[in-house]
Amino acid sequence: MSKPILMAACLLAAGSAFAQAQPDPSRDPAKTEVWKPVPASVATPEHAAPSDAVVLFGGKDLSAWEGEQGGDAPWTVADGAVTVVPGSKGIRTRQRFCDIQLHVEWRTPTETKGFDGQHRGNSGIFLQEVYELQVLDSYNNPTYANGQAASIYKQAIPLVNASRAPGQWQAYDIIWKAPRFSEGGGLLSPARITVLHNGVLVQNDTVLSGKTEYIGAPSYPPHGCAPIYLQDHDSKVSYRNIWVREL
Repeated sequence: MSKPILMAACLLAAGSAFAQAQPDPSRDPAKTEVWKPVPASVATPEHAAPSDAVVLFGGKDLSAWEGEQGGDAPWTVADGAVTVVPGSKGIRTRQRFCDIQLHVEWRTPTETKGFDGQHRGNSGIFLQEVYELQVLDSYNNPTYANGQAASIYKQAIPLVNASRAPGQWQAYDIIWKAPRFSEGGGLLSPARITVLHNGVLVQNDTVLSGKTEYIGAPSYPPHGCAPIYLQDHDSKVSYRNIWVREL
């Protein structure tokens, strides 16, 4: 090999070695690290609401609620729970909400003799007062599937029936995304809901067709933020540990 060719080969090898020794910026893990913004810290004590939650019922009083037609909420509070007084009508929060994370624990009566279908442990949680997540004793209690516990009433059947026996406490954990309307009242985006019933996913980012209707098709009249409403359906359903986080 001639000297010029040998020298060129040596320089090429040296250049290759130098290139291999230099770090490749695209391989630097720090390039994909994001340090800001830093998420706020939220305390999450066991068996209690997160530190940034609004406690709507903590077991002592109904100061966060009012009656369906105004005035003090008429349901009874005892032993850390609030119970429907049949015939007294529903109750609603004094505060209005749009997008939320909502935790609610509920219990249907142990006495089931003579009560079947929609007449057994019936109540409901209404988001923004008009969209119902059904509360019902659906433990060995056949009824129409879009009306059982954890259904979006008359709209969406739950993925599974995660109901516990009557008299046992149950829990809903709800992610609610409110509908959006244009200035003219047109629907820009529908309401969406995700629900875990006793820790089991039963509504997975379900899109609602409109407000709850007992008869007829749902529709979307324009509205803003609104209270959470608990239904009196002539059954002594109890609730406890109700808290909400605005999203």
